[in-house]
Amino acid sequence: MEHEIQDVLIIGTGIAGLSAAVTAAEAGLSVTVLSKDGDVSRNNTWWAQGGIVAEGIDDNPELLAKDIMEAGSRINNVQAVNIVAQEGPELVHELLINKAGVPFERGKDGNFDRTREGAHSLRRIFHVKDQTGRAIQEHLMAYAAGLKNISFLPGMVAVDLITNTHHSTDPQQRYKKRKVLGAYVLDETSGEITPVFSPSVILATGGVGSLYLHTSNPASATGDGIAMAYRAGCEIINAEYIQFHPTTLYHRDAQRFLMTEALRGEGARLMNRRGEYFMERYQPELKDLAPRDEVARAIYNEMDSSTGFVYLDARNLKVDVQQRFPGIFHRCSELDMDIRSDLIPVVPAAHYFCGGIKVNSSGRTEIKNLYAVGESAGTGVHGANRLASVSLLEGLVFGVRAARSIIKHEAKLKSRLVNSIPEWKYPPRVVDFDPLLIKHDLQNIQSTMWNYVGILRTEKRLDRALSDLNYYTHRIERFYKEARAGKEIIQLRNAVLSATIIARAAQANTESRGCHFREAPKSMNPG
Repeated sequence: MEHEIQDVLIIGTGIAGLSAAVTAAEAGLSVTVLSKDGDVSRNNTWWAQGGIVAEGIDDNPELLAKDIMEAGSRINNVQAVNIVAQEGPELVHELLINKAGVPFERGKDGNFDRTREGAHSLRRIFHVKDQTGRAIQEHLMAYAAGLKNISFLPGMVAVDLITNTHHSTDPQQRYKKRKVLGAYVLDETSGEITPVFSPSVILATGGVGSLYLHTSNPASATGDGIAMAYRAGCEIINAEYIQFHPTTLYHRDAQRFLMTEALRGEGARLMNRRGEYFMERYQPELKDLAPRDEVARAIYNEMDSSTGFVYLDARNLKVDVQQRFPGIFHRCSELDMDIRSDLIPVVPAAHYFCGGIKVNSSGRTEIKNLYAVGESAGTGVHGANRLASVSLLEGLVFGVRAARSIIKHEAKLKSRLVNSIPEWKYPPRVVDFDPLLIKHDLQNIQSTMWNYVGILRTEKRLDRALSDLNYYTHRIERFYKEARAGKEIIQLRNAVLSATIIARAAQANTESRGCHFREAPKSMNPG
């Protein structure tokens, strides 16, 4: 059977995947971009509110790198940090502004309006009100769609990566260096799984937020790229570092909704239920603009003493909140809250995966011709904690760098090797899955991760997490091998594996640092 081979296969349609697609396509390569959702725009990039780091007045790459390193507890990859700090701002102008036409806010003088977020030395963040990610996604997607050699395939779920050593029917391939050949992909419309071949594959699948009970991420953030890469033989690094965004809307009638850090950048303050502004007790210098891990733990402690949630006070901001934060203003208004006069109840929620698939400075993994970019990649930029609004910048920079590496190396696939890859093998007896069982299993994983591998971790909680996840793994794997293929069971399989990887990393690292905070066991001896 003859298979069409694209020059580049990209799994994911956020800023990292689109940046790679545009760069490769403009160099003349044929690019196929897969999205497991029917709407290719609804991803983590779409939901990003605050902005993207560019450059501030009197700013320089060294100062930005210093801020990134300090926020990341200085376990960051220095080379990767310097790459982002030096190349990022220029790419914001070159690709997002000049090519895609992202309409970042400007002042009356025509200069870009810059905001500030936690742990930044100065105002250097470009934004489109409080819907920056949406604006970037829409404009970058429109630009990419205008390039004739990019094909977008919505509703296509990557099941597993294809490698020569694991999938080829040629026994000699097992002695060769492992390389990626493409991916097995489920077409949600037909229910069929077919191989999609390419000599270069980029994983841009986003994060792991939906492994947790409370998250700011979309439901699709189930760690798919992490799980697929791990099964293929990649190393996952810094997996214990899960950033919890300090402020998501707490409301019994609404899903978690992000209250961007830019609110605090404009002067909003955190208040406990006793009416006390408490951050100065935890971080006297930066107060409400402390790094996210410190703010999240502070809120967690205040919730312990006053139960449930804390407040974000945005009543006395100097900006017009309805104009500056229209998305937040509108969402709160729907819930009968006026943020100009009402306190906003907030709680932390899983927000960003600071670890990921180990890659080099071009986004290349240990597997030949396999790349990972964006939140699924472990570049080391973020270290133990991500500096606010650096995530979009990292995705942009490494998406471009991955594509440039592919262009430079010009990988090819031999037809004989492609023909040695079998079609997907369906189980001999296929059963229909019960959606309720899958939903319940995912909720169990989310509860386990939230309670035991969350903001504050202990040895006993992590032991319990791994015990529970081991039980879920056996049941889910058995179900996966028997059930009819579907997005829900594929996501569930990826979720339990990614959760286990995170819990193992958290158990192995006994040092509290950044997003990974382990509480020492309490002494049983009162003396």
